[in-house]
Amino acid sequence: MAAAERALPHDAAAIRARGLTRRFGALAAVDRVDLDVPRRQVYGFLGPNGSGKSTTIRMLCGLLTPSEGEIEVLGLRVPQQAEQLRTRIGYMTQRFSLFEDLTVLENLEFMAAVQGLAKARARQRIAELVSQYHFQDRRGQLAGTLSGGQKQRLALACAVIHDPELLFLDEPTSAVDPESRRDFWEKLFDLADAGTTLLVSTHYMDEAERCHRIAILDRGRLVADGSPDELAQRLSGRTLLVQSAQPRQAQKLLADADGVVSVAQIGNALRVLTADRADMQARVGQVLRQAGVEAEVAPVHPSLEDVFVAATRRRPGADAGAQVPA
Repeated sequence: MAAAERALPHDAAAIRARGLTRRFGALAAVDRVDLDVPRRQVYGFLGPNGSGKSTTIRMLCGLLTPSEGEIEVLGLRVPQQAEQLRTRIGYMTQRFSLFEDLTVLENLEFMAAVQGLAKARARQRIAELVSQYHFQDRRGQLAGTLSGGQKQRLALACAVIHDPELLFLDEPTSAVDPESRRDFWEKLFDLADAGTTLLVSTHYMDEAERCHRIAILDRGRLVADGSPDELAQRLSGRTLLVQSAQPRQAQKLLADADGVVSVAQIGNALRVLTADRADMQARVGQVLRQAGVEAEVAPVHPSLEDVFVAATRRRPGADAGAQVPA
């Protein structure tokens, strides 16, 4: 039986936060956030830089004390019981934080000692991870000489050496190639399937779409929460595809049009997110025709990027109809 199953009732959330707030002087980096993270899932944190993702994770880990609010992680009160929580969670930071002048094997041995693993268990666990994360031929290689993807795998192996019930990953794939990212995510799903709960912050839309559930943060506030499909269905704005032989001109015309939230060029087409008004398809076509730009305008299913833009972009005076309910 997985560690997460032993630790909590089957229906208990791995993380529960209410009114979570962190202020730095007059700045509210995290502002009254409520979270419920289900067990055995990959839960994604998506948001612009400075949205409060890392600050929230540090509070949930017990590394930073909230200014206000309540946190319960794996049934423990945080930060009051943070020391008890430490041995039950893993944490992987954005930057490679292991010892570059130690070998792969030495880094694993050091982390096993930090986590208090008995020698026999440490040997067994290191052997498992060396095989699972494909380090058989690199055990004696200095960590500093590994490629970006290899460093990422080593950091993940070190983060899970003690079989944590809950794993926090703060933008763990920001410096690796797409193939390495894909392999990394396969390993995350293996962990979730084995019973580990994972909270992953990212700014990649393709990674966010892989998560079972997503929270979108903006300026310290939770602005959307749900599965990728749920968020797309709840998007109250309209997403239109504009096909035109003059995409740049069409984009300039629509960028400041009434009711248009955003315009993005995708190849020779434009993806237009509008306010929640039934006439927007006709209105967009009219704006282009009046300027002499021929175009075909058709509705398309919202993407996660559309959801993200709707939740985080607010132009002065813009219609708020495209907002995603949290």
